[in-house]
Amino acid sequence: MPQAVWEPLSPSISVLTTPQHTFNTDTILLASFAAPKRHELCADFGTGCGTIPLWWAGRCTPKHIWAVELQEQAAWQAEESVRHNQLEESITIVRGDLRTLPRIPGMEDLHLISCNPPYQAAGAGIVSAGSQEQLARHELSCTMEDVVQAAFPRLRWGGRLCICQRPQRLADAMVLFRQNGLEPKRLRLVQQRPGKAPFLFLLEGRRGGKPGLTVEPVLLIEGENGGISAEMEAIYGEYRQTAGKKAHAPKGDKTE
Repeated sequence: MPQAVWEPLSPSISVLTTPQHTFNTDTILLASFAAPKRHELCADFGTGCGTIPLWWAGRCTPKHIWAVELQEQAAWQAEESVRHNQLEESITIVRGDLRTLPRIPGMEDLHLISCNPPYQAAGAGIVSAGSQEQLARHELSCTMEDVVQAAFPRLRWGGRLCICQRPQRLADAMVLFRQNGLEPKRLRLVQQRPGKAPFLFLLEGRRGGKPGLTVEPVLLIEGENGGISAEMEAIYGEYRQTAGKKAHAPKGDKTE
């Protein structure tokens, strides 16, 4: 495919990216925030080119991951990446709309679901020019409520849903989680550098969780003296330089 590029995610894992379906800083931060345990059954809703499942497979080795994607080209890229990395036994690509997914054996009792949902509510912001960008950035085919409602019945008791979103939608997310049986349990804000307002939040909700929210320290992309922070160094690992070039601004916005 023209303009397709293999981007490394770990020493042994690469993902096939194109200008239409790639990954950004938010994707990697969500993958790290939601990192599963070795024994867990997981899913990634709206997986795009499959970055989060591949990142997990290279670092966390959960029991199995289902990656759900509506857009044909993105799903094809994810499938190519799974084959390229010989992860067919670890990752299953599911082509379809998460709002109407049928029962899938094994995917009904999950420990963890992640989702990097569209950031702009329907009718808000400037609509992106390309159809792929519109679906990724605006709630045209999938709302945050759709994600939460699709996740709840597939999570086991104590199972987690992890999302990333813009700070202006934090109240919406909290309300939707609680209304749909997922108690907000962990929250982390992300800043570009000290002194700047957060541009992202990471939130975990737990099915059947008791009230009580842990607010984790702010994650800084850049350190006090400029350059990538020590925590971001640890997240990117030895592939920081290559990954850093792929550390795009959040969808539909630009970090400074």
